[in-house]
Amino acid sequence: MRHSTTTGLLVLVGVLALATALGWWWQRRDGRIRPTAGAPAGPDTAPPPALAALGVRTGVVTLVQFSSARCAPCRATRRVLADVEARVDGVHLREVDAERHLDAVRELAVWRTPTVLVVDTTGRVVQRATGVPDRDELVAALRPLLVGATR
Repeated sequence: MRHSTTTGLLVLVGVLALATALGWWWQRRDGRIRPTAGAPAGPDTAPPPALAALGVRTGVVTLVQFSSARCAPCRATRRVLADVEARVDGVHLREVDAERHLDAVRELAVWRTPTVLVVDTTGRVVQRATGVPDRDELVAALRPLLVGATR
């Protein structure tokens, strides 16, 4: 009987350690602005058609927020993005209801809400964040994109 109790305790400790590590990783990743995966966009690379359908224009740096009605972090993200749009000249904000635009969600690989896409002046997604982004990190990521953007 003593052997099974020890084994049970070891399994419990292992599961708790794994859950803690996963939670730490998730928290570190949440809200981070990351470059998009894949090949760098060249002059022959067309912007995703879903962005144009959502009203994203070329010549403008745009933040596209995918949210849903029952998403609590989406409200905090909306406040951060609205503040960035008000403070940084040349940045426009588009909020998209993920539930109503499922084709765009699939095409742009949006897996959860909130997801924020940073779209450059050529209409390409260059960075993305899931969760509530850090305001200062977002502003720093936008600055290099604003050269040549229309206001």
